[in-house]
Amino acid sequence: MNVAITGGRVVPVSGDPIENGTVLVQDGKVVAVGADVAVPDGVPVVDAAGGWVLPGFVEAHGHLGVHEEGEGWAGQDTNEMTDPNGARLRALDAINPADIGFADALSGGVTTAVIKPGSGNVIGGQTVAVKCWGRTADEMLLREPVSVKSALGENPKRVYGDQKKLPSTRQGVAAVIRDAFTRTQDYVARKAAADGPFERDNTSEILSQVLDGTLPWCQHCHRADDIATALRLAEEFGYRLVVNHGTEGHLIADLLAEKNIPVVVGPLFTTRSKVELRQRTLRTPGVLAAAGVEIAITTDHPVVPINFLVHQATLAVKEGLDRDVALASITTNPARIMGLDDRVGSLAPGLDGDVVIWSGDPLDVMSRALRVFVEGREVYRYEDGEGVVASPYRTS
Repeated sequence: MNVAITGGRVVPVSGDPIENGTVLVQDGKVVAVGADVAVPDGVPVVDAAGGWVLPGFVEAHGHLGVHEEGEGWAGQDTNEMTDPNGARLRALDAINPADIGFADALSGGVTTAVIKPGSGNVIGGQTVAVKCWGRTADEMLLREPVSVKSALGENPKRVYGDQKKLPSTRQGVAAVIRDAFTRTQDYVARKAAADGPFERDNTSEILSQVLDGTLPWCQHCHRADDIATALRLAEEFGYRLVVNHGTEGHLIADLLAEKNIPVVVGPLFTTRSKVELRQRTLRTPGVLAAAGVEIAITTDHPVVPINFLVHQATLAVKEGLDRDVALASITTNPARIMGLDDRVGSLAPGLDGDVVIWSGDPLDVMSRALRVFVEGREVYRYEDGEGVVASPYRTS
């Protein structure tokens, strides 16, 4: 799709703001961003005068479509809590594009989401990046798999402890991870030595991509001791670690920075509903960033509604996070952390034409997303006091 968005304050995030700028999208890709962009004949022009023009936001950790809102048991496909090692499971297979959370995402300027299995299992499964508009998960697909999700701490030990099975303690949780990677190392060795047909195993196949560095390991962990366990396991097996949640990350921010471990921090708008969350504070993103940790902010939708992603960034600024880092934490940083920065996260030539026109500074809680474009196609518009999502379904 083609579109030229002109006249607004263009904030590419990856570069300096441009007053009265233009973003030109052709064939779904950004081809030019600047103050003096020539718009080819036949390209539709959208006047953004008085507004701010930004890239679509990127949610690095959510459960859109797999934990559907308002559907109860029927729409709950987040956790396959029957096997502690669910590495072979794929979030892609459980996404329902009709989940109303996708409409909420667009209303909050979120155009890309990394959807993950839940934290009921020690190893939850494979994550997937999708655009927040489309008929089927396959049409929305940006990249799959993006990472493998794993969980430390309360959730898996509660789930399996209630079943009187391993793991029922933190020792057991760590042991499940070690056992899985040890078996995978043996599997890789047998496969390399095989002469002829080899019996494949989907669990070990995906975990081998973690061991060889192809896929990052997204580790759910809140408490500082669990974060330390995540670091210990990553160093033991040599995989790329991304800390998810990091609620007590501010207590060991220097250690995370020293080891160059990114943190997808949040959700921030929650009560301290369990022991792991006693140290939950809006100051955590600022402390981590000041220590030199690369951060992304997450809603963990539906824990916090995904349209509040930008508001979490705003209140993190109020509690000490640098303003530019706050904007990066929902655009360029999550894209880079999750390996999607060749497609999304900023307004630059060659990237997808995911563009949002805001009524003003998006970090002002009174601003709203007025028009949202995904790969150059307008998919959301706010008018007459309500937001309207374009139907992705063909009616003729």
